[in-house]
Amino acid sequence: MSTDALTLTFSALADPTRRAILERLSHGQAAVNELAAPFAISQPAISKHLKVLEKAGLIARGRDAQWRPARLQAEPLREVSQWVERYRRNWEESYDRLDEYLQKLQANPDDSTSLENTP
Repeated sequence: MSTDALTLTFSALADPTRRAILERLSHGQAAVNELAAPFAISQPAISKHLKVLEKAGLIARGRDAQWRPARLQAEPLREVSQWVERYRRNWEESYDRLDEYLQKLQANPDDSTSLENTP
């Protein structure tokens, strides 16, 4: 995934209304008025949110006569997950080092030299 696409995806996910829309769409396609129902915002505002999600590739909108259903496109989410996964390994290694350090402290609580060698 290019940095630009990743930026678009994270930007789209940064808004709680858009995350709620994606959550709703994870259960199946929906029309704009269905997506707007739980929010105290106008239908044009929901349409703007949908355009952001569509630009990020997170949703696709069809056309069925007057009805334009939106549906979830999960590929960008998978790519975000893969990007985050690389950093998860670093976090786990840091937590493992911290765990080892805390175990040393617990084994020798009176040893002041333990504090000098903090990770």
